[in-house]
Amino acid sequence: MTVLGAVFRPQLPPERLRPLAQAADAAGLDELWLWEDCFLESGIATASAALAWTERLRVGIGLLPVPLRNVALTAMEVATLDRLFPGRLVLGVGHGLQSWMGQVGARVDSPLTLLHEYLDALRALLRGERVTTRGRYVSLDDVALDWPPTSAPPVYAGALGPRTVQLTGEAADGTVLDASVSPDGLRRARALIAEGRAAADRPSTEHHPVVIYLHAATGPGAADRLRAELDRWGVDPTGLGVAGDAEAVAEAVQRLADAGADTVVLQPTADEPDPEGFLRFTAEEVRPLVPR
Repeated sequence: MTVLGAVFRPQLPPERLRPLAQAADAAGLDELWLWEDCFLESGIATASAALAWTERLRVGIGLLPVPLRNVALTAMEVATLDRLFPGRLVLGVGHGLQSWMGQVGARVDSPLTLLHEYLDALRALLRGERVTTRGRYVSLDDVALDWPPTSAPPVYAGALGPRTVQLTGEAADGTVLDASVSPDGLRRARALIAEGRAAADRPSTEHHPVVIYLHAATGPGAADRLRAELDRWGVDPTGLGVAGDAEAVAEAVQRLADAGADTVVLQPTADEPDPEGFLRFTAEEVRPLVPR
């Protein structure tokens, strides 16, 4: 089954979230994804609001930057949201953009070490365990949640470089890849994830889900808007993104699914003229064309 989602981009003001989340819920969108980009909007605050304003919509956070957030606080917030809205939150954490981390005094010498320590501690806390650890960056002394989730939610980790992709296989429950990854890049990521899982002696029979973003544009001027968006991201446009009608977008989604994606999240351009319409397009026109 391929899950189909779309992004509420934080370039939109927070007050736009309610009508957009409710439009996504009414249209039957599988998942609405939110970003915690400095210095735009909080991932936890927006996720809690979107969950409260909707009935069935799953909400993904991709990603919470771990240098900004004490792991015990993240565990408390995630556990609270999971108990309030069981099974509807999809959590992703990651390094954070290093220049932003530097701006707020949170940059670390080894982001990879921090992420590994953080994932180990966060997943243990969400399993209801009592944790004592003395790592390079993560230190907990006899910490346990009083209100842990009734069933531990999966913790995804974002990755781009090969070492981090491999780490997600070793220490996370799933992987989030950004829209700069092509289908061939996704296949390479799948191989690195498998290497990480093998190195950690994790069961080969367990499925490791992968979420990937896809630049997408539709409607008048779609191709021009997509080209401008890829230029802004500074990525090689070869094999990236899709502009066109529902059939063209569904074909691009299927290419990523065939390469190993479990969830494809359509990422509209920053200048998308009709964000609500984009969500309805995703749910009502593209979703029926993507095999479940």
